[in-house]
Amino acid sequence: MDDHTRDPTVAPPVSGEPAGWRRDRIESNGWEHGTLRRAVVHGVRLYNDGAYHESHDCFEDEWYNYGRGTTESAFLHGMVQVAAGAYKRVDFENDDGMRSLFETALQYLHGVPDDYYGVDVDDVRTALAAALEDATAIDGWRIELDGDRPTAGSDSYAYVEKLD
Repeated sequence: MDDHTRDPTVAPPVSGEPAGWRRDRIESNGWEHGTLRRAVVHGVRLYNDGAYHESHDCFEDEWYNYGRGTTESAFLHGMVQVAAGAYKRVDFENDDGMRSLFETALQYLHGVPDDYYGVDVDDVRTALAAALEDATAIDGWRIELDGDRPTAGSDSYAYVEKLD
């Protein structure tokens, strides 16, 4: 584990035992990369709150911590594309742009474990595939994290503001 990815203040998962977490790991409360979990929590909540640009920034900032060819990099790059695609659809009414980004996201998310750092990646892939067929399928869809679909509070907005 790299020192820059540790964060002992990140809580363990609310439910389950997602890839990236082990009960017997001391550092970062069981997370292999605590900062990845922190970025995921805030990025998912912001996405679910409709703050797609801010969600994108959470995933993108953390993505820079990982080298090419790693599962962490592929997952984060995929989630960057998910948030950017939703942003294209909602803010610019650009369904072709959304589809292009979602196609790329599916490529990155291929092979990522179904429950990765608490994100139901299988559900993400299913939602993206549905949106490729019918762009409205993504309307109102929320990302599942630890068996819930949480939205952002002031802490998530404060987190993303500090990234600048």
